[in-house]
Amino acid sequence: MSKRVLTTESGAPVADNQNSASAGIGGPLLLQDQHLLEKLARFNRERIPERVVHARGSGAYGYFEVTDDVTGFTHADFLSSVGKRTQLFLRFSTVADSLGGADAVRDPRGFAVKFYTEQGNYDLVGNNTPVFFIKDPIKFPDFIHSQKRDPFTGRQEPDNVWDFWAHSPEATHQVTWLMGDRGIPASYRHMNGYGSHTYQWTNAEGEAFFVKYHFKTNQGVRSLSSDQAAELAGKNPNSHQTDLLQAIERGVNPSWTLHVQIMPAADAAEYRFNPFDLTKVWPHRDYPLQRVGRLVLDRNPDNVFAEVEQAAFSPNNFVPGIGPSPDKMLQGRLFAYADAHRYRLGVNHTLLAVNAPKATTARNYGRDGLMASNPQGRGVKNYEPNSYDGPTETGRALSAPLSVTGYTGTHEAPQHTKDDDFYQAGELYRLMSSEERSRLVANIAGGLSQVSRDDVIEKNLAHFHAADPEYGRRVEEAVHALRED
Repeated sequence: MSKRVLTTESGAPVADNQNSASAGIGGPLLLQDQHLLEKLARFNRERIPERVVHARGSGAYGYFEVTDDVTGFTHADFLSSVGKRTQLFLRFSTVADSLGGADAVRDPRGFAVKFYTEQGNYDLVGNNTPVFFIKDPIKFPDFIHSQKRDPFTGRQEPDNVWDFWAHSPEATHQVTWLMGDRGIPASYRHMNGYGSHTYQWTNAEGEAFFVKYHFKTNQGVRSLSSDQAAELAGKNPNSHQTDLLQAIERGVNPSWTLHVQIMPAADAAEYRFNPFDLTKVWPHRDYPLQRVGRLVLDRNPDNVFAEVEQAAFSPNNFVPGIGPSPDKMLQGRLFAYADAHRYRLGVNHTLLAVNAPKATTARNYGRDGLMASNPQGRGVKNYEPNSYDGPTETGRALSAPLSVTGYTGTHEAPQHTKDDDFYQAGELYRLMSSEERSRLVANIAGGLSQVSRDDVIEKNLAHFHAADPEYGRRVEEAVHALRED
């Protein structure tokens, strides 16, 4: 069997891939060595800008199968019948660290699902926590700056982390999650996923509901202590990536059961919490979990760069029957995510294999741009409307309209009866066992005690006191004990 011939990128055969062309034996290299210059130039450009957040990621392909009838709440086609399967790609990630960071760190995890539906791709972009640190997108760049490496020291600084949280009392709920037992998942397979935001479902009759997504791991929740994580991160920085890859290669396909909480749209205005506040949950006793289906991962990517690094998710990729809510953080992300990918990957990133629709065909009038690979035939028009049988609008809205009233301006979110920044953090603390509370206190004190300014420490302690008196007292005592050592 003859070997395939190595060629340059233009297809010319390569005579020697071991030695560069030179001016005589041992002489300087020649500018005319096209193969050498092409290889070096491509090597310099192999990496694209990493994601500002969620840079460190892993992913896999799989499917979603409907197990329960939800057609009374949404007319989304991929949820239209029990037993229906939809192919998908799921990307896991850490949030704050860079592409070269370790997997086993105390950090939220991204849980982003791209459903390749027959009505187009539906992207559900969430985390492994049901809440987040902030409720308004205008604070997001500042929050991430506080969590990233300091521009002077080049490392994550407790002063920056805790100073931002000191000035952001709404973060108390998520801080309690992050510093608790589930703050470091043992693997991507052993954690839950959440849509986190509130979304809108619309049924065939046009009736609107607000929903929250919960993906419950069927492997069971397993987490690491701070000491276990530090040891694992040192021994195997790629621990979560390796675990996911090897499990699927062995045929041990991880799965999650999707449940939703469903709120009739009319309930939202009078609910005791603002249902569109990303720092709040809806207690299950108010809106119980309703099972929808099962998500299974069964195939690893062939190329991590092409299929994981270049995977682009945007929460504004909706399908008929699903739409946004007035959740401020979601509204900001409808722009920010897609724009991040246009910067990182280019305006034609949706044409890449991992991002392109698979169960349907994209038809639009987008043209040209960097790396365009969608040339149109002679005479095909690039404007709409036209008289040449080009694709046309349907006139059917994807979801129900949202009611608006009042004046434009920079408004704070409307207050509901239980809308303080500390009540739910206290509820979470009181749900924990005594052992869980002790570990939570130790995790918080370990970081907060490293802060150099007393006023920043005191502001944070006030948040924990407001959440629960015992919570605040124990954190305060632990911080003072560590600072006296």
